[in-house]
Amino acid sequence: MTSSLPPINALYAFEAVARHLSITRAAEELNVTPSAVSHRIRGLEHRLGVILFHREQRQLMLSDAGQRLFPGVQDGFGRIAGALADLDRLHRGGTLTVSMLSTFASRWFIPRLPRFQRENPEIEVRVSTTTRPVSFERDGVDAAIRYGGGNWPGLRADHLLAEEITPVCHPDLIDGDPPLHDPADLARHTLLHAEARPEDWPLWLQIQGREGLEPAQTVTFDTTNFALEAAQQGAGVAIAAMEFVADALADRRLVIPFGDPVKQDQAYYLVCPAGRADRPKIAALRAWLVREAADAR
Repeated sequence: MTSSLPPINALYAFEAVARHLSITRAAEELNVTPSAVSHRIRGLEHRLGVILFHREQRQLMLSDAGQRLFPGVQDGFGRIAGALADLDRLHRGGTLTVSMLSTFASRWFIPRLPRFQRENPEIEVRVSTTTRPVSFERDGVDAAIRYGGGNWPGLRADHLLAEEITPVCHPDLIDGDPPLHDPADLARHTLLHAEARPEDWPLWLQIQGREGLEPAQTVTFDTTNFALEAAQQGAGVAIAAMEFVADALADRRLVIPFGDPVKQDQAYYLVCPAGRADRPKIAALRAWLVREAADAR
């Protein structure tokens, strides 16, 4: 069917001339010479076997055939433009589903999210929190923020944040009864654990030379976020990444009782299927996250 259509440039020329009723203004809009526009109109008339324009008192007017053709051509170009705009919105905007751990979401991603929304108002963000690796196809996820070594076959991984973990507690625990001045004092306090990060306390204690330390009590939560909430209430000593407690440290809802943060071998990465990596909405998320991570460092 499309093989019987006139050349698209001729239809563009006709639509512009019919809209402006001026060959000169149509030529300016199409960025060609007036003679080129006239040539395309004559070619279209020859192709269709009709006269599309005539002049009345030096004014260019649509002929009966031109009046009949113009609405259909204009509607067709409008539909094409609309379809292209929809396609552009599909790739540039629409819903962007991002999967991540709940602690990362609440302690790092969500506080920064308004900046992304201001920069990308056409993108509707959907945050999905889970402790398991997602299936991008099955779960309908566009991208994920994962913690690990950065090597996931078939996925593009962009480094965001390395982790440094440290104990944190409510300020009142430092000089309380019992006090909390040295790692050995942890034996007289409650340690707050997160099932999602069981290796953090053992690693930190080992580096401090306190491997095998037995605390007075332990309380275990599903996530680090709940452990930190408990620490802010004075329920014990939690351990977390510096990136997750920066705000709480700044306003002294939490303090670091002792020791230097311990750097982890693993880090947080933005990951997505390699074939999707350059989609505009994912590229926008990546550029923003890389900037935010650099600012955080």
